[in-house]
Amino acid sequence: MQYTYLGRTGLRVSRLCLGTMNFGVDTDEAEAFRIMDEALEAGIQFFDTANIYGWGENAGLTESIIGRWFAQGNQRRERVVLATKVYEPIGDPDRPNDIKGLSMYKIRRQLEGSLRRLQTEHVDLYYMHHIDRRTPWDEIWEAFEREVRSGKVDYIGSSNFAGWHLVKAQAAAEARRFMGIACEQHKYSLLNRLPEMEVIPAARDLGIGLVAWGPLDGGLLGGKWQRKLETGRTSRQQERIAQHRESLERFSKLCQELGESEANVALAWILANPAFTAAIIGPRTVEQLRNSLRAVEISLDQSAMKELDEIFPGPGGETPELYAW
Repeated sequence: MQYTYLGRTGLRVSRLCLGTMNFGVDTDEAEAFRIMDEALEAGIQFFDTANIYGWGENAGLTESIIGRWFAQGNQRRERVVLATKVYEPIGDPDRPNDIKGLSMYKIRRQLEGSLRRLQTEHVDLYYMHHIDRRTPWDEIWEAFEREVRSGKVDYIGSSNFAGWHLVKAQAAAEARRFMGIACEQHKYSLLNRLPEMEVIPAARDLGIGLVAWGPLDGGLLGGKWQRKLETGRTSRQQERIAQHRESLERFSKLCQELGESEANVALAWILANPAFTAAIIGPRTVEQLRNSLRAVEISLDQSAMKELDEIFPGPGGETPELYAW
């Protein structure tokens, strides 16, 4: 497994990050345990979850599954770099405050709940799941500073932030002499290169690490788009497949020539970008996990990278050569 540092921090993480959003939904607890055991054995020690995973009435279930896995011992918790998220108001009986957000009240209450479900005393990386346009940055940073000082959180991350959100957040943190955001988790793939315009350059300039979520774009880059087109899971998905069909066909042909799976080429393309710390994989089965491990071994040459740019052209932002620290 390949490892790198999270932005300009001293936190070393695996370049494949284990996403757990399927645990308790499409993946039962026994299989989730097997996936986590095998991921750790393969060297994937960066785990990603969120308080909302499990969804709806089962929100928090995924964290609880991870907590029961930690409780088995064998230094499972000590060997994992654990990330979870705050923003959703799950399990909050206080109706006047049962809203989304990042108020000091919410951060304290939701962190307590996450720690309890995860059966741990701290999280290594605590993400703001979304931007909160209501709460002032001084309040947000005061809340996070308190949790960092208490030892319950090591690093703060953001997710789904625009470039200017990152700049504004870091300016407020710097004014308080606080480290601020260590990592931004953002949707990024061959089919979604818009972050190259502002988010990636902003993060690079600020020394913020980047983690890609949705690297297979809902499975469209995973080689199963033809089956999805036939089964027609959603009209929106059908529309997207029709929109990108020519590109997907060209991509499939290129991957066949490379002798690699489409999913792993899509992951390898992200990992070839030095601005990105890691890409999140979301295996539903142990077999899917094993198949993803190949991605870190693939080295795409200049010819392949150029063809991928032609198949999936970017928006005209900075080129990958400029992303190095």
